[in-house]
Amino acid sequence: MPEFDLFGIMESFNDIAAGVIETEIEGLAALGSLLRNKDSALAHAVNDAVARLAGLQGRIILTGMGKSGHVARKIAATFASTGAAAVFVHPAEASHGDLGMITDQDMILALSNSGETEELRDILAYARRFAIPLIVMTSGAGSTLAQAGDVCLLLPAVKEAGATTPAPTTTTTMMMALGDALAVALLRENGVTARDFQAFHPGGRLGAALKRVTDLMHHREMPLCGAGDDAETAIRKITSGGFGCVGIVDSDGALVGIVTDGDLRRHLQKLSRGAKVTEIMTKDPHVVQEESVAAEALALFSDRKITAVFIVDEDRRPLGLLHVHDCLEVGVL
Repeated sequence: MPEFDLFGIMESFNDIAAGVIETEIEGLAALGSLLRNKDSALAHAVNDAVARLAGLQGRIILTGMGKSGHVARKIAATFASTGAAAVFVHPAEASHGDLGMITDQDMILALSNSGETEELRDILAYARRFAIPLIVMTSGAGSTLAQAGDVCLLLPAVKEAGATTPAPTTTTTMMMALGDALAVALLRENGVTARDFQAFHPGGRLGAALKRVTDLMHHREMPLCGAGDDAETAIRKITSGGFGCVGIVDSDGALVGIVTDGDLRRHLQKLSRGAKVTEIMTKDPHVVQEESVAAEALALFSDRKITAVFIVDEDRRPLGLLHVHDCLEVGVL
């Protein structure tokens, strides 16, 4: 392992890296403590910010310069992915025409570690001129940015992780975390559901996991038998259905049981005596509600060691059948 002489003390690179992580964790802990303290200025400011964002008719305009700008881009992407219309506007480009992108229906969230970023000057002036609400996130108490904001999210004073430079490290980590916190709080406030979230993430594994089970289930020619049918009927249904099971419904159409290949093997003696399906079925089988997402169904398959499950409505009437392979084929893992 190579070593680096830091202030005359031989220190391995992994020790340095661990120290950086530990310093940033301390910063996040300080941030979390302030938010837990409902009497703190930051806690009040976050509540105010979320309330304003929840009532917003336009978009959230994220802006910042340098490292704060990179963090602002990420926060904009997080807001957008959770259903809040958000875009990043570069402060330098804003001064050369992009201010026209910002309307009086929007709200600006400006980030600056020091709070004295010169490039933000024109956006701040534009916000004042057109009465555009301004939320600011900064470590600079008493700074120009802090004083300009309608809401000031003042980060706690912490130590940066870089021992030899004052480059923002812990502060940008706190900004990122606080941006995530705002996005998740806004998502909860706006009542965004897993179904809504899937609409914003149609691609990849995340999109697959958030698909509704009704999008994946088989609903035509479901293998079903009545509670009064004999076992022979169940066997024919299992054989023709190709799912290795058959659902048993009562006179109201509600699912009361299921017969699987395993049930047939366990009850061979009863089958030879012409048994009814109610004698060999598993009563009250596991089901999945129609509003559930694919990831929930896959978790059930894994936890209960089963391969197929019926999707039911609120009255437990079968709407379709989902097989574990249906989840795996679309990329739910």
